[in-house]
Amino acid sequence: MRILGKGITGKSIKNLYQNASLYDEKNIDDFDVNSNELTVISPGISPFHYFVKNSKNIISEYDLLLNLDNTPLSIWISGTNGKSTTTKMAQKLLSKYNSSMGGNIGIPLASMNRKSDIWILETSSFTLHYTNKVSPNIYVLLPVNQDHISWHGSFEKYKKSKLKAMDNMSESEIAIIPKEFEYYPTMAKKIVYESSDDLCNIFSINKSKINFKEPFLLDAILSLCISSILFDEIDYKVINEYEIDEHTLEEVYDFKNRLWINDSKATNINATMSILDTFKNQKIYLILGGYDKGIDLEPLIKKLSLIDNIELFFIGLNFEKLLKLSLNYNLNYNICNELEKAVLKIDKKLDINSICILSPAFSSLDQFISYKERGDLFKRFIKKLSCI
Repeated sequence: MRILGKGITGKSIKNLYQNASLYDEKNIDDFDVNSNELTVISPGISPFHYFVKNSKNIISEYDLLLNLDNTPLSIWISGTNGKSTTTKMAQKLLSKYNSSMGGNIGIPLASMNRKSDIWILETSSFTLHYTNKVSPNIYVLLPVNQDHISWHGSFEKYKKSKLKAMDNMSESEIAIIPKEFEYYPTMAKKIVYESSDDLCNIFSINKSKINFKEPFLLDAILSLCISSILFDEIDYKVINEYEIDEHTLEEVYDFKNRLWINDSKATNINATMSILDTFKNQKIYLILGGYDKGIDLEPLIKKLSLIDNIELFFIGLNFEKLLKLSLNYNLNYNICNELEKAVLKIDKKLDINSICILSPAFSSLDQFISYKERGDLFKRFIKKLSCI
């Protein structure tokens, strides 16, 4: 066996299969393009990568590890936005039933506890692209919007990866999916929804007892649907105890008591678009930009053009598309390139009745290690304002 990728996934699989060979760019010359060895691919490696194009017997970590004996009942959670939050909320609800969470959320399958009764797996489109044999017992799909187009090649291929999870499901298994995918053939029982209200009606959930607003309301309701399916239980007390993570609509007040919103985790346009209505009655200073992943940005710019009182601040190395579209739609913009420059410019404009939002709609990887680093720096720059 050989393993492609020396990140956390590859290394954890190597710990289970000591005789496997591990490859990355540093030992690419040792890679045998004629080998028929079973080749396990770490999820982030693109289908267009040299390793993938020159491998004949590809398998995903899911196909490798979910086929083993004593594999717990598995719940896969996917979609464009909200995967992590829904996974963590489900874990909070099900932890008393000996559940563990992992997958894309940070704990690879090879490192998960096989003595758990339930695995809750945040499942990326990258993983699903390479997974062809195994399936979840419960599949939860959040709304699917444009993302990772450059990785998959097209929006249609991205959607196809998200739907593949249902290919091998059985009649006894359940898929909760957006209504637009109701047509997709699967043996699983399909529960379809267009809004959180649909799910509340199906599962007799009282929305008024849930403390979250959108976009987290849908995440909470989906996690309650899972606990209802498995244990006929809807625990409002426990779900309301869940605390939203840093870098997701995180409120930061500066030394003048002005509000800055750290939404650095918004790495696609729909994540950004979903929060704008919440603040539409205030003057908004919006920080955008980063690596766009090949998506169509016009829906975002159209949305912004409908907001009366908004000013844009572009950061990152890929702002040209934003600039061109903003000119076409006569939007008020500033080219800052760097995050700290954007914060300093906004500092001169922001008052107690307005709001600054870092909701980039782009990946952070053009300038930062991760969205977390981007969000942490944003907060650090805000704190520095008191010293200027």
